[in-house]
Amino acid sequence: MTATLPEPDIADPIEVEPERGPLRLCLVRRERGARETMLRFVVAPDRTLVFDVGATLPGRGLWLSASGDVVEMALKRGVFPRAAKQPVTVPKDLRGQVEAMLRQRIFELAGLARRSGGAISGFEKAREWLVSGKAGLVLQALDGSVEERARFIGGRDIPVVTVLTAARLGQVFGREHAVHAVIAAGRLAETIQIEALRLAGVAAASPSGQ
Repeated sequence: MTATLPEPDIADPIEVEPERGPLRLCLVRRERGARETMLRFVVAPDRTLVFDVGATLPGRGLWLSASGDVVEMALKRGVFPRAAKQPVTVPKDLRGQVEAMLRQRIFELAGLARRSGGAISGFEKAREWLVSGKAGLVLQALDGSVEERARFIGGRDIPVVTVLTAARLGQVFGREHAVHAVIAAGRLAETIQIEALRLAGVAAASPSGQ
């Protein structure tokens, strides 16, 4: 279900900056941040607000900091119609939708890494990459044993992302389930880490993965 926000208050418009350079302006905080760390929204031709998870859709971008509180405040203040200067239909659970799409994006990026030979799962095989220094990022199932996850890392200083269930992580590698996986050092590992940070900022209280 969706809810249409009221007509924008023309006495209190919000100006949207041109999308140039590496920084974007948050419409709520009025602070600039790196574009890859923020959330981009666009208004579709039917006036529906769309979360542009990959920041690739055409149209004027409406940017927010990657924070659940900021998303909620944007809705409360009617930021989107004021910035778009038109009525905007917003998904009822926008924050939940953003969270789900970011989680799906991490799943898809992990799959891309696997298909390109840049990811491996399984305790022993993944541990070999970790010990050899080939790993740039560790993916672990959020419902896996905390003790086992710690044993796998072995105190190493490496980014760890735990946003997918064992069943979901297993799907990436064509298995029934997986608890440990590593992504080779490089751009994909860096991108997944950024997406995980965006997700952490937006995520609701529930830690359940999809």
